[in-house]
Amino acid sequence: MTSATTGFPQTLTQPPPALQGRPQAAVKPVRWAADAVSTLREGARLRLDYSAQSLWRVDRMIEDLRREAPPYAAVEGVLRGLGAYAGEVIARETGAEWWATGGDHWIRTPDGRLWDPIDESRRCFAGHGSLRLLCRDAQSCSGSVDRARNGRQR
Repeated sequence: MTSATTGFPQTLTQPPPALQGRPQAAVKPVRWAADAVSTLREGARLRLDYSAQSLWRVDRMIEDLRREAPPYAAVEGVLRGLGAYAGEVIARETGAEWWATGGDHWIRTPDGRLWDPIDESRRCFAGHGSLRLLCRDAQSCSGSVDRARNGRQR
């Protein structure tokens, strides 16, 4: 049973280690990402390590799914998990945080920009997106803020 206010099991006094110090909006996407990592490790023997480089494998996997042409409903949960995984990669690489509005989950990078990795995974499935490139763009925008703060320029 979970607490209505925290979303964590009532027997826990603190959130799980992956969520300590994280905003409440991170609860669902962190769980979706962890589920995707676990499922892919067990089912597809694909190891994902939350690195930006691992998004190459995720993009290829989504492309392979698209080629198999399953109905969207059959892969919707997988795409959500892979998008959440990409969001976690962005969060870890840039110091971004999860934001939630109206049931949608976004990543907010330190420069204030909002990114939608879950929708980007859907775009990948449609043949029009890339989680790897989304992460690269988020890193480059976040990096320009860091360089400006540190007085460095390109």
